Amino acid sequence: MGIVLAVAGTYLVILLALWTMQERITFPAPKAPVPDPVQTLGYGERIELKMQDGTNLVGWYLSPAPAPQSAASRPAPPFPALLWFYGNGETIAAIWPIIRDFRPPNAALLVLDYPGYGGSGGRTTEAGLYEAADVGYRELTRRPEVDPRRIYVYGRSLGSAAATHVAATHEVAGMILESPFTSARAMASRHYAIFPKALVRLRLDNLGRIENIRCRTLIFHGTADKLVPLEMGKELAAAAGGPVEFVMIEGAGHNDTYDMGAKAYRERMATFVK
Repeated sequence: MGIVLAVAGTYLVILLALWTMQERITFPAPKAPVPDPVQTLGYGERIELKMQDGTNLVGWYLSPAPAPQSAASRPAPPFPALLWFYGNGETIAAIWPIIRDFRPPNAALLVLDYPGYGGSGGRTTEAGLYEAADVGYRELTRRPEVDPRRIYVYGRSLGSAAATHVAATHEVAGMILESPFTSARAMASRHYAIFPKALVRLRLDNLGRIENIRCRTLIFHGTADKLVPLEMGKELAAAAGGPVEFVMIEGAGHNDTYDMGAKAYRERMATFVK
């Protein structure tokens, strides 16, 4: 009887910890100063934006970088733009080489560190994630060289929730999701099956939102992803309210899609962001 009570007590303690700490688990918020894009890439602008409560968000705005071509064939402004949302353990300081290599040519790009992440202030919550995404979108719309009718959103892993939020609440030309999950509860059921679903306060409901998103959607997913299974990406593709293309990256896990997808991944993104 004592053993049973001890096990039950331990289980309840774990339940309480998961209830109170799930935002910290979901948003680990690594800190790192935002590098100067001019020193890092040779161009770009370090930006600071404010949330409604005064929280300072730091990020990069990269003006359109036309691919090498003659002046006669070079696209004229306004340009399309890509709003980039990274994964839960990333920061701009960690992923800038990926941004450099995978950003579509002839398009502006904006990326912000989430509240509490990288160089941004505050603390990450689900509502704060969405507000930061809205702030980034509004910043793009005020840039004179950006065509507000051709703003695209890109979200990887956790960032897919920010991307579907923006696509569901603002006008976007297209949405790119990479290794997206269906919802927080579905992820909890997969990785913490011994605990009740009712424990999950976060929604992060990509599946519920994508049904009402009408823009073009491109989904990349690794066939060997053990964190967010391929089936979740397929489920989102099947539920999409608009035209969708689903691209499987053979042999890729959750964190090596860029390496495994390589040139084909880059070219597909560039083609999508016209």
